[in-house]
Amino acid sequence: MSCSVFLPKRRDLHKVLPLLWNTVGLLSSGPQRSRSLPESYRLLQLPDDCDSSHAQVKEAYLRMAKLYHPDCGAPTADAALFSLVEEAYRVVLAHLARQQSAQQHSQAAMDEEEEEKMKSHAPQHRHYLSFEGVGSGTPSQRERQYRQLRVDRANDQVLEYRYKQMEKASAEEGSVISRDTRVRSKQIKITQAVERLVEDLIQESMARGDFRNLSGTGKPLSKFDHNPYADPMTHNLNRILIDNGYQPEWIVAQKEIRETIQKMRERLREVRARQSGTMTHSEQLRWKEHCAVFAQELLKLNKQVDDFNLIVPLMSWQMVHFDLNREVEKVLRADQECRKEKEREREKTQEQEREKASTFQRNNRRGLILWVQSLLK
Repeated sequence: MSCSVFLPKRRDLHKVLPLLWNTVGLLSSGPQRSRSLPESYRLLQLPDDCDSSHAQVKEAYLRMAKLYHPDCGAPTADAALFSLVEEAYRVVLAHLARQQSAQQHSQAAMDEEEEEKMKSHAPQHRHYLSFEGVGSGTPSQRERQYRQLRVDRANDQVLEYRYKQMEKASAEEGSVISRDTRVRSKQIKITQAVERLVEDLIQESMARGDFRNLSGTGKPLSKFDHNPYADPMTHNLNRILIDNGYQPEWIVAQKEIRETIQKMRERLREVRARQSGTMTHSEQLRWKEHCAVFAQELLKLNKQVDDFNLIVPLMSWQMVHFDLNREVEKVLRADQECRKEKEREREKTQEQEREKASTFQRNNRRGLILWVQSLLK
């Protein structure tokens, strides 16, 4: 029987000598001693108190494997020694597993004993406290409240499950729609050159005015007989409403607000038109009274604007409040422009009348001269 002999270097003597001593003792004592726990700890160079953790044991095994594993390439490599180290590592691991299992069993036994002790010393109403601390009142009332809580929890779980299923179905439907869209886009083969050509032809026709004399110019669009993206019942209801002149509430409210502010401006403009260009003291007092009435009406109109902003479908379509000073300035500016326009028309009329008068005088003079010449002849 052959045995391998190795010569360690000087720097590894302090690591190898204890292992050689333990190995010689193990070999001389026979196979029964190689499986004992203290010798396994000494072979792994661990403390003899058998209190090492799993991480420490693993670290010691890896350290020994780096020294004595046949494939490590170190001069201290030896298969026989590594087999002893591996066996010792397994013995220590088995001991740690038994120790951990014993601790778990002892802890479970202690917990059971403590629970039994608590049950034996617990008051008679202790079993009523098992409703997760929910409810108040008598035990029967708390039990009913706890049952209702469980029913609510079950309903919430059902709703959450249905919501997840709906999200999953919508995601699958969206993926199917996107895939169909890609398939249709691949089927439609129109190059960019053709699109640019068509767009250029349309722009040239618009510049020439070819689209100005179409038969349907200025007329509403014809109603579509079928909308593939709408429910048939909804489509029929919308068609009935449109045919009977139905308008949404926000459109009616918007139209009413515009008509009301237009009438208010016209009334205030008529009041200012009945006054002179430079208002007297009495006219200023009457003007202030009309402005106060206009302010009250404007306040009511702003409330209608608030109601309209609550029902309009888009925020960009909302309206701002009408300001009194701005509206009065608009009326005064419009009155000044109207007065200037009337003044220009009056001047133009006077000039035309003067031209007519001068033309009539010239014609009279020419006729008189001709009459005198005819008499002299």
